Order: sequence, then C-alpha cells, then structure tokens
Amino acid sequence: MVTQEPGEAASAEPTVFERIGGEARVRELVDRFYDLMDLDADLADLRAAHGPSLDQARQKLFWFLCGWMGGPNYYIERFGHPRLRARHLPFSIGTKERDQWVICMGRAMQQIGVEPALADRLLAAFYDTADWMRNRPE
Repeated sequence: MVTQEPGEAASAEPTVFERIGGEARVRELVDRFYDLMDLDADLADLRAAHGPSLDQARQKLFWFLCGWMGGPNYYIERFGHPRLRARHLPFSIGTKERDQWVICMGRAMQQIGVEPALADRLLAAFYDTADWMRNRPE
C-alpha cells in the first residue's frame, strides 16, 4: 500500500500521480470534473462561481493536480507556490460550495474509474483542502 499522501515528496512507493495513471488520467479527471459542472443541475452554484469560461480553470487545476499528486510541478513552474487559500479569497466559498466541489470531484473520479481505495483517499484530502478554503461560515 502506498503510504505517501497527495502533495508529499516522492518515495520508493508509486506516487498518487503514478497510481492514478499519469498525465492522461489527470487530464481526464479534470475534464470530467468541469464537464459535470455543466451537466449536473445540483452543481449549478459551483459552476456559476467559475464565470463564463472554464478553460483557464481546467488548465490550472490540471497543472496543480499533476504536482500535488507527485508528478511534474507544472503549476509551481508557472506561478510559484500555489497559495491556494490566498488565490481563492476573491471567491465566496462556504459549505455549499465546498460540498459541491467535493461531490463533483467524487463523481468525476467514479465516472473515469479511479480505483475505489485511491478515490476514497483522494476525496478525504480534497475535502480537507476544500474545507480549509472556506471564507464564509455557512
């Protein structure tokens, strides 16, 4: 079993990036995640928070997740430290947005066939990060 958590330094065990299937699978996950925002009515608030185009968000999440999962640090190479909370402060994020983000990512992982144990581990990490991003109490 892989003991490395997303975002940790590489070890002798396969990284989450390797376990999920590398760049092609991260791209597939990100694309499905953003496609679901347009398709699922219960994610309308999350979709609305992203503005008219998802193109920039798709690319930045792909770059970020590659590095966060232990692959290439594309995001850091382009923008420096992610500073996730600071970069998300302009957006109103409460429990509803947090929950919709996590639900959307869970659906995306399920629909592209991420191994259930890995998906559960990632969802827990995604929830913790999304909860930390909240800047509204409700």
